[in-house]
Amino acid sequence: MAGAPEQIAEGVVRIVAPNPSAYTLEGTNTYVARGWVVDPGPRDAGHLDAVLRAAGGRIEGIAITHGHPDHDEGAPALAELAGGVPVVRPRDGEEVGPFRALATPGHAQDHVALVLGRVCFSGDAVLGAGSVFISADGGGLAAYLEGLERLRSLDLDLICPGHGPVVRDPHAKVSQYIEHRLDRERRLVAALDGGARTVDELLDRAWDDVPAEARPFLGAAMRATLAAHLDKLEAEGRLPAGVERP
Repeated sequence: MAGAPEQIAEGVVRIVAPNPSAYTLEGTNTYVARGWVVDPGPRDAGHLDAVLRAAGGRIEGIAITHGHPDHDEGAPALAELAGGVPVVRPRDGEEVGPFRALATPGHAQDHVALVLGRVCFSGDAVLGAGSVFISADGGGLAAYLEGLERLRSLDLDLICPGHGPVVRDPHAKVSQYIEHRLDRERRLVAALDGGARTVDELLDRAWDDVPAEARPFLGAAMRATLAAHLDKLEAEGRLPAGVERP
């Protein structure tokens, strides 16, 4: 069942898609702002109808933060419902509708955040709760950290994430994200310095803060993020020989 529209800021409405999971939290957040839709979510008829109603029955365009099904699968159907409006996947620096795109790769190669005044629609670059996994083929951890630094430099009042609650202290949240990644790197380097070389050893030592009961659900994400960390260390000449790769 589609979530009820919720006004979270002047001119910004959120509708939560009915696709909860360990990765999507309560579900994908779809936003309507100035007649445009950000990330229509999965192809769920009830959700897409709710988005169209939240927009007052009129949508000018659809903007996508990145090409993952939980964010963009419903775009073609919603575009058709709205009378054939454009679906736009902007690149860094491009302006689309009322938004300016800011490249934030790491989770996905094509990932952008969409900035509207002092509001940022962050997709999966910044979540409302927890952290997102970094994909080795999503642009890399170094690029992700660069994107976070760009977000931190903005004068924002609000981050509207792809999943989880709205972030009302953007600078503190992004700083927390950066420190989390750097702390994970420190843990990984300590594990390597201590002789860990296999994937299981590295995960056990560098991700020892992840509860055992969560690992069956988050194992793939942890392995993907480990691969991204190892790639970064290798590029910087800091990866010892003989390390097993995920």
